[in-house]
Amino acid sequence: MSSESTKTEVGSYFISNYPPFSQWKNDQLDEVTNALHSPPIAETPLGLYIHIPFCRKRCKFCYFKVFTDQNAKEIEKYVSALCREIELVSQLPVMGGRPFRFVYFGGGTPSFLSSRQLVSLVDRLRKNINWDLAEEVTFECEPGTLQENKIKTLKELGVTRLSLGIENFSDAVLEENGRAHLSKEVYRAWDWIAAADFDNVNIDLISGMVGETWDNWKYNISEAIKLSPESITIYQMELPYNTVYSKDILGEKIETPVADWETKRAWLNYAYDEFLQAGYKISSAYTVVKDDSKVNFSYRDNLWQGSDLIATGIASFGHVSGVHYQNKADMKEYQSDLTEHGKLPLGRGFKPTQHQLLIREMILLLKRGYLDVNYFQDKFGVDITQRWNSQFQQHLENGMLTIEEGRIELTRKGFLHADALLPVFFEDEHQGIRYT
Repeated sequence: MSSESTKTEVGSYFISNYPPFSQWKNDQLDEVTNALHSPPIAETPLGLYIHIPFCRKRCKFCYFKVFTDQNAKEIEKYVSALCREIELVSQLPVMGGRPFRFVYFGGGTPSFLSSRQLVSLVDRLRKNINWDLAEEVTFECEPGTLQENKIKTLKELGVTRLSLGIENFSDAVLEENGRAHLSKEVYRAWDWIAAADFDNVNIDLISGMVGETWDNWKYNISEAIKLSPESITIYQMELPYNTVYSKDILGEKIETPVADWETKRAWLNYAYDEFLQAGYKISSAYTVVKDDSKVNFSYRDNLWQGSDLIATGIASFGHVSGVHYQNKADMKEYQSDLTEHGKLPLGRGFKPTQHQLLIREMILLLKRGYLDVNYFQDKFGVDITQRWNSQFQQHLENGMLTIEEGRIELTRKGFLHADALLPVFFEDEHQGIRYT
C-alpha cells in the first residue's frame, strides 16, 4: 500500500516480517528442520511464543487462528498437545542451553483459560522449560475473561507484562465490531490489575473501528489517560482477507465500513498529542510509554533485531537461525502430529537470504522511529543510505523522515504512515504481491 492511499481496502497493511508470509512454502521445511536440529548461532537471544487460540467470540476484524465455543475437554486436548510440543522443543539442539530472554502468551485469548487450567498448563510446561531469567513475560487478556483470582494467578506464574485488549471504550462500537467484552468489564478488571502491581500493563486501542466518531475517539483517549497504564498501543484498523468485514466486502460487494486512512491517521495524531501532553513518550509507530527507563519491550526489540523465536501452538510463527517457519493451521493435524506421531507440527517455512534478513531488520526497526546507519554497516556490511538512496530520498522529500549524521528518524508524519513507508524497500519479486 502506498502512503497516498486513502480508502481502507481489503488486504494487509501491517507489516511484521519479510519476505511476505505468502512466500513461505512447505517445500522449505527441510531448511526449518535443519535449523532446529543444529546449534544456535552464537550470541543470539532466545524467545518463546505460546499460542492459546480460544476466544469467547470472533471479532469481525480478527484474522488470527481462533476457535470459539470450545468445551473443557477440547481445551484440555489442545493444552496436552501444546505441552507435548514444548517437551519436544526443549530437546532441540537449537535451544543450546540458552535461557529464554522473553516469553509471549498470545492468541486468541490466553486469559480465556481458567485459573486452574493456567496453573495446570504452566506446571506441565515447567517440567521441560522455565522463564525465571526472562526479561519479560507477556500475557494477552480480554477484559471480560478476567476475575480477581485469575489476575493474582498470572502474577504468581511470573507474568511481568499484562496486555489488555480494550480496543474502544464505547459499548456500541465494541458490539458493532463483534468484541466479546463491554466497557464495564474493563473498569471492573482495572482495580484488580492495579492491585496486582505488574511491572508493565499495556492497553490496546484501535483507530478506525466501525462506528467510530471524532467525539468518541476523544473520549477513548481521555479514558486511556485516566487509567494511566505504563504503555498504550494503538493499531490502525486494517482489513486482511480472512476477516468477517473483508468477506462481506468481497462477497456481498458492500462498501468498506472502515474509516479512510486520512481519518485514522488524524485520530492517531490527536492521540499522540494528548498522550505527549499527559507525559507519555512515543516508543514506536504504535506505542507510547510513560517511563521509557522502566518499560521494557523485550519481545518487540529482540524480535525486530533477529532473535530466535520458538513458536508453539497451532498456526504460530517462529524464526530460528535466520529461518522463518509456521506451525500447521489445522487443529486435527496439529494435535495428531504431536500426540500420535510425536513430531513437531511444522507447516511451512522460508530461508531468507542475508540481503532479505537485512531488509527485514531495517523495515521493522524503522517502525521503532529511527535507524542507526552504523549498526547496519557493522552487522551486514551495508550502508543502507547508499543501497536504498532513492527510497530514503523519496521519503525525505515527502516529509516522512530526516537523515542527519548517520541517523534516520521518522517525523510525526512518518510515524503516522509507518507501515506504508516499508514496501518500497521490498525486492522486485515481492512488490505488489499479496502479503499474507
